[in-house]
Amino acid sequence: MSNARVAHLTRRGILAAGGALGLGAALAACGDDDKSGGSSGKGTTAAGSGPWSFKDDRGTTVKLDKTPANIVAFVGVAAALHDYGVEVKGVFGPTTTKDGKADVQAGDMDVSKLTVLGNAWGQFNVEKYAALAPDVLITTMFDAAGTLWYVPDESKDKIAKLAPSVGISAYDRQLTVPLQRVWALAESLGADLTASKVVDAKKRFEAASTRLRAAAKAHPDIKVLAGSAAQSLFYVSGTNLSVDLEYFKALGVNFVEPSASVLKKSGGWYEDLSWENVDKYRADVIMMDDRSATIQPADITEATWKKLPAVQAGQVIARSPEPIFSYDKCVAMVENLAKALETAKKVS
Repeated sequence: MSNARVAHLTRRGILAAGGALGLGAALAACGDDDKSGGSSGKGTTAAGSGPWSFKDDRGTTVKLDKTPANIVAFVGVAAALHDYGVEVKGVFGPTTTKDGKADVQAGDMDVSKLTVLGNAWGQFNVEKYAALAPDVLITTMFDAAGTLWYVPDESKDKIAKLAPSVGISAYDRQLTVPLQRVWALAESLGADLTASKVVDAKKRFEAASTRLRAAAKAHPDIKVLAGSAAQSLFYVSGTNLSVDLEYFKALGVNFVEPSASVLKKSGGWYEDLSWENVDKYRADVIMMDDRSATIQPADITEATWKKLPAVQAGQVIARSPEPIFSYDKCVAMVENLAKALETAKKVS
C-alpha cells in the first residue's frame, strides 16, 4: 500500500470519526508555485465557444475541443462554481443530510435538482456517471500525491476512462491559493467575474481578512484551538497542512499547536485525545468542525467538554475544514473568527 493511500485513509478515518481533516487540519498551508489560471487564451468565454484547456494542480493540462458543458464535480467544488454562475450536471460527496436537506458542503445549490452519484465516502455510481456523458470531472486534493478527493480507489480507473479530470489542491498552501485557482477555473468555464456579486464578494473577503489581521494584532494573548468531535475521540488540529488555519496563522492568529512529534503520528494533521484528556490544552476560543460527519458542539454530552473554560464562556465557533472555495463562502469564516477574537474573554 502506497504512502499516499495510507495518508488518504488516515484523513478519511478522521472524517468518519468526526475528526477530520477536520480540525481544519485537512487542508492546507503554504502556497502554490503555479498560481496561473491555466486557461488558454479566450477559452474563458461561454461554453461551446472554442477549444478549452486548463492546467490543474497536478501539472496535468486537460484539453477539449470546446468548453465543458457536462461537468461533474465534488460537491464543494460544485458549490463554489455555482457561486460564479457555473452549474454542474452531477456531484459526489456529502450533498444531503439524513433528512434530505442540503449538507453544509452543498452551499447555495438546490440539491433537489442535482444528480448525486454518491453521498458518502466510497459511494460513486459509475453507471450513472457514464449516463451523464461527462466532459470533465473536477475535485479537490488533500495530499502531495494528487489523490482525487472522494473518487474511490476501487473504481478510479473506470471513472478515469469516461472523462478527463481536474484536481484543485487544498494541501500545504494558504486559503487564498485554492480560492485563486477556483476563480481561474470558473473563468475558464465561462463565469463572468466582473459581475457585481462576484466583485463584491472578493472585496468583502479582503475586508474580512484585514479585520482579522487587526483583531489578531490587538488580541495576541487569545489562544485559539481547532477541534473536531467523534464518538470516542476529540481531535486537535495542527495548522501546517490546513489551508484555512495556515491562512489565519499568517494573519497573526495565536493557535494552540500540538508538538511536531505528536503530529507526526498522523502525518502532520492532528492529535487525537480521549474525552478524559480533552482539557490537555488551554484555549480561549475553540473552532469546531461543522461538517455533518462530525459531532456538533450542541450534541456533545461529555462532562469534560462542558467544563472547558472556552465552552463555559460561550466562546465556541464553527469552522469549515473543507471550505467552499468561492470568495462569497469564505467571507463568513474569516469574519466569524475576527469577531471571536474581538469579543473573547481571556479564560485560559
